[in-house]
Amino acid sequence: MRPRTLPCGLLDDVTYRRLCRAKDFLAASYRERVRLEDAARTACLSPWHFHRLYVLAFRETPHEFLTRLRIDEARRRLAIGSDSATDICFDLGYESLGSFSWRFRNLVGCSPREYRQRTRRIFNIPFGWYLASVPCCFLKLFGLPTQPQDWRRNTAPDLAS
Repeated sequence: MRPRTLPCGLLDDVTYRRLCRAKDFLAASYRERVRLEDAARTACLSPWHFHRLYVLAFRETPHEFLTRLRIDEARRRLAIGSDSATDICFDLGYESLGSFSWRFRNLVGCSPREYRQRTRRIFNIPFGWYLASVPCCFLKLFGLPTQPQDWRRNTAPDLAS
């Protein structure tokens, strides 16, 4: 019995599962520096063969996949967080702010600072947006404001006290 092949016609089920396992490994460790050899070892393939098959299966290189994950996380943190671009850069595994900013500008079209300013100008969402779907009785239990006009706070309340 022949193994089932993917639409590209070159990958069988076992190889595709190995590649998916390696992609999961890459996604789980996107904040760290990951070597191609480590991802290839997860897929039980040589680095060269792994890279070739990965591109064939997913239409992007492992490096492009990691970069996309990192930039998506940076975009999310710049939009809703208060961390500086430098903190975000180092948290996501980049070794220099210059390389992070260059990559961010190349993929997003503007610098991290401009992205944060544009996003907050367009989507000026106060803290209360997170509380909009929480029942008022639950908010009162923790002493949180229940009226929309009281939601305009920059920081989350301390729920531990």
